[in-house]
Amino acid sequence: MKKQVLAMGGGGFTSKPENLKLDEYLLSLSGKKNPKVCFIPTASGDDESYRRRFYSSYKKLNCETSHLSLFWPPEGDLRKFVLDKDIFYVGGGNTRNLMVLWKEWGLDEYLKEAWNQGAIMAGLSAGSICWFEKGLTDSVTGKLLPLDCLGFLPNSNCPHFDTESQRRPEYHKAILNGTMMEGIACDDGVAAHFVDGKLEGCVSSLPKAKAYYVSEKNGSINESIIEPKYL
Repeated sequence: MKKQVLAMGGGGFTSKPENLKLDEYLLSLSGKKNPKVCFIPTASGDDESYRRRFYSSYKKLNCETSHLSLFWPPEGDLRKFVLDKDIFYVGGGNTRNLMVLWKEWGLDEYLKEAWNQGAIMAGLSAGSICWFEKGLTDSVTGKLLPLDCLGFLPNSNCPHFDTESQRRPEYHKAILNGTMMEGIACDDGVAAHFVDGKLEGCVSSLPKAKAYYVSEKNGSINESIIEPKYL
């Protein structure tokens, strides 16, 4: 079984419901005509309007939709519910709260089991960084800080690289001072596709958006542009 993650810097139905190229690409990765897609809005506190936007957008696509709330669980056997799905789309919001709730409910372990069995993990912003060893999060108001995440993927991740002005310098600083390891940063509209822990390639729903591999070399930051395939 391939273990896949699609980590999005931003975009998709969340911010551009008229541009569902990333969402369509995500569905195509399953290889199924009508995959079961589960939206997990934990990071937003299960925001109702966010859920409505998911259903409104994904009903236009060829898939079977559901969502997973930890405030109002869909059924008593959470593991059974999770292992029945083909794709998980994790929404944005507060990554720190997401991590705490998932661990309390054991959802992190159920998702890893599903991933090992071929389910695709995806998401943007908080739903992107959560899959890596570490991510740069704004979970604390007014600050961008490194956060230990699930570690499905090695190294670190930073979303919104082109739209939030402090992301780039804070990511650079964290890598230089050793509080974060090297990693991949994505502009809004870019998704990085990982297969079995390795970067397979990047795609974009916006023509000028980019991805970057950011690392430290001889005390300086090295940014290598990863040109995404425009969908």
